[in-house]
Amino acid sequence: MIKKSILAVALAAIAIPFQASAQKAGDPGLEFTVVKENPITSIKNQNRSGTCWCFSALAFLESEAIRINNLKEEDYPDFSEMFVVSHSYQERADEFVRMDGHLGFGAGSWSEDAVHHIMKDYGLVPQEVMQGLNYGTELPVHGEIDAVAKAYVEAIAKKPNKTLSTAWKNGFKGIMDAYFGECPTEFEYKGKKYTPASYRDSFKLNADDYVTLTSFTHHPFYTTFAVEVCDNWRKDVSYNVPIDELMDALYYALENGFTACWGGDVSEVGFTRNGTALLLDPKASTSGSDQERWVGKAEEKKVEEKKAEAPKELVADQAFRQKGYDEKTTTDDHGMQAFGIAKDQYGNKYIMIKNSWGESGKYKGIWYMSDAFSRGKALGIMLHKDALPKALKAKLGIK
Repeated sequence: MIKKSILAVALAAIAIPFQASAQKAGDPGLEFTVVKENPITSIKNQNRSGTCWCFSALAFLESEAIRINNLKEEDYPDFSEMFVVSHSYQERADEFVRMDGHLGFGAGSWSEDAVHHIMKDYGLVPQEVMQGLNYGTELPVHGEIDAVAKAYVEAIAKKPNKTLSTAWKNGFKGIMDAYFGECPTEFEYKGKKYTPASYRDSFKLNADDYVTLTSFTHHPFYTTFAVEVCDNWRKDVSYNVPIDELMDALYYALENGFTACWGGDVSEVGFTRNGTALLLDPKASTSGSDQERWVGKAEEKKVEEKKAEAPKELVADQAFRQKGYDEKTTTDDHGMQAFGIAKDQYGNKYIMIKNSWGESGKYKGIWYMSDAFSRGKALGIMLHKDALPKALKAKLGIK
């Protein structure tokens, strides 16, 4: 990897909402210096909703729109999350009923849902056109929405009329429209008329350009499989590669101006609410929703201060990953955007992460994830296919 001076990086990293150069992390006494960071849009807040899959995917697509079109900051897009969520919920409701209720129905999903299905089939709309907050709060609060939606589809799946009516899909759409607002089929934005598809196309975003990598030994390497987690309800497939090649691909992408959509396990003692993610021992699980669900209260997740030495992390090799996945200690918790690389004062490498919990933590919504944490706890990483090293693309047969 080519190292850059912090001054050169600071001059190059214009129009980025957060600059992380040489700032201190309070918990483990770390000081981070940026090696490379790529443009991101503003920090969003999923608040009390289980829609990180959508927030992370759209954050990734926003950066892709910036990269592909070389956009200036004043032209950065802000895509509507709830346009995607509404369409996804409706398609999941249809699948739930077709499966006679034998399908998980909840707020969680997989990043491919947003990219390979909703964006591809319906398009995108600006946040300004569809806020998705028609229920009296300033930020997402989805407890009631999720409960009502689930109760509705469970009732329909029981077929109380012995046969399905022609009204039930419109009924479910009515619930979505009541809470999120009706998904527009055409709209005017900044003096131009669009459909969701033409708005997507105006940014040259093509769903077929994006691939997801994973790394597990219960399937052959250099083949595809659907990662077996409940949120991957569409059974979207990922390319299975050795962990070293997965991490090499991520770093290659970040070094060459791309960002990534990172999904995996954050229910770990080393994933703090103060903006660091370290693979520490022992691991600890929490319960709750969403930020509190994964990082708990500050007192429960406090990491012992160690300012005199580098943090001692577990070794995350292929066997470690597989053991965690098989034993369910590595779980499908959260999706975030990877957008840069940093190093601590000991020379250890970190991935700069844009989260969707608002401007929380010491770095106002940015997390520093250690190499070991990502190696051990990533379930899937979505990238533009052009971000992959040529040798890996050839192995996978991607053109």
